[in-house]
Amino acid sequence: MTGGHPLLEVTDLRTRIKEADVVDGVSLTVGRGETVGLVGESGSGKTLTALSVVGLLPRAARVVGGRVALDGQDLLALTDKRRRAMLADDVGVIFQNPTVALNPRLTVGAQLREALPAGLRRDRAGARRRVVELLDQVGIARGAERLTAYPHEFSGGLNQRIMIAIAIARSPRLLVADEPTTALDVSVQAQVLDLLDTLRADLGLGVLLVTHDVGVVADRADRVAVMHAGRIVEQATTAEVLERPAHERTRSLLANVPRLDDPAPPPVAAGGRPVLEVRGAVRQFRSGGGAPIRAVDGVDLVLHPGQALGLVGESGSGKTTLARLVVGLDRPTEGTVLHDGDDPHTLDGAGRARWRRRVQYVFQDPYGSLDPRLTVDRIIGEPIELSGTPAERRARRERIEELLAEVDLPASFAARRPDQLSGGQRQRVAIARALALDPTLVVADEPVSALDLSVQATILALLRRLRETRGLTYVVISHDLAVIKGLCTDVAVMQGGRIVERGPTEEVLGRPEHPYTASLLAAVPGRRLAGPAVVPTSA
Repeated sequence: MTGGHPLLEVTDLRTRIKEADVVDGVSLTVGRGETVGLVGESGSGKTLTALSVVGLLPRAARVVGGRVALDGQDLLALTDKRRRAMLADDVGVIFQNPTVALNPRLTVGAQLREALPAGLRRDRAGARRRVVELLDQVGIARGAERLTAYPHEFSGGLNQRIMIAIAIARSPRLLVADEPTTALDVSVQAQVLDLLDTLRADLGLGVLLVTHDVGVVADRADRVAVMHAGRIVEQATTAEVLERPAHERTRSLLANVPRLDDPAPPPVAAGGRPVLEVRGAVRQFRSGGGAPIRAVDGVDLVLHPGQALGLVGESGSGKTTLARLVVGLDRPTEGTVLHDGDDPHTLDGAGRARWRRRVQYVFQDPYGSLDPRLTVDRIIGEPIELSGTPAERRARRERIEELLAEVDLPASFAARRPDQLSGGQRQRVAIARALALDPTLVVADEPVSALDLSVQATILALLRRLRETRGLTYVVISHDLAVIKGLCTDVAVMQGGRIVERGPTEEVLGRPEHPYTASLLAAVPGRRLAGPAVVPTSA
């Protein structure tokens, strides 16, 4: 460490919301050219620690003690004006969700120019050259041609690259990355992390990587700090933490990591009429004046009762379009989608109402899919009110209590609203709503991607149990192949709108035959976590 001190040195940091110290005496360091992973469950204080460092705390929070030194200079001892100037010049921040962080009304070029130093912004030609250089630096081809594009015209992975370009626009010394790969597929995730590694090496950046993904930390961090209840309970080199975890909370985190070497559910014997039949399905879209795009291109699928099909592939491979066809939110340009032998688009009103009972969707973001104005009672009861039989409507209250119990929530939660629930509790409510009319098929789109490891493990266990006790049939979309391994009996791998490999999960993920499947597996983070899960000891 040049000059005898770390690039970032946080000492006894305390951040308070109302009367509670949500960051309670945190101390950590980040050296030049070093990546330090900050991990922990939701509510552990890791994001508030990062926001305290970069001066972006919400209004309700304030730093009440400690020291945050950047290259030996205590930021908390500076005037507000000087601190903001130093943070703007020397610290870059990469936010979790680029779709939210980027302004949808401004072009990419305008947003990158806005991030440049004031003197360079005034030089229009110089600013344009620097913006194109930044896009090239983060691996976005034809940068000069894409300056007038808007964020919605880019994929999630490219938007995250734009966020990184904004973060390095002033040549910072420290990057703070808050969940930079959440909800990205494994190949795009690997590309973004490779980019961060390259920038760290080329520019000598220190990186504070905030994440709940222990696999990412295992692959990319030099050291790890584990947080719980506002405190750092363990920190050491990555190898030490992963191989010899000293604290109960660290062992618990590692025990909940989904692993590719965990056994998959056994295949289900085919029998009787299929729950789902997709025959030659094509979904074609027009793209301006260009050639039509086949987002789904000749897909065939058959699912029998009790099967759980994992649908995997890169962003743009056609997974979500196929899911929309399966649940009737869209209809194929060619081919058919049958549920229990029925094509929902040819049914009369009564037939379509019966079909709606059999097929349900669990969305990725439970906060976005639950009406914030409604109580849990009304959210779960709404399908019963709209599509239930007279007898079901009369027994509505008892049915809601049964559903809450089935997803391990107390009956008292019926009076709560979504903002009074944690992320895991909201997802349980979304699952209970999907089960309200006893469906035979449930389609779940990234059902655990935004949840921390312990909550993720609980939701996955719930989904497995419901399949076993109810005989449900699932279609599960996920970028996390380890999640698919632990939940699904079968896997279908999509590329360019086609299914390139399909079979029992154990075979496809254990012995892939298609090169594309092998490439997805090779990009999975956390190879250093291979082997038996760490069993947590009692506190």
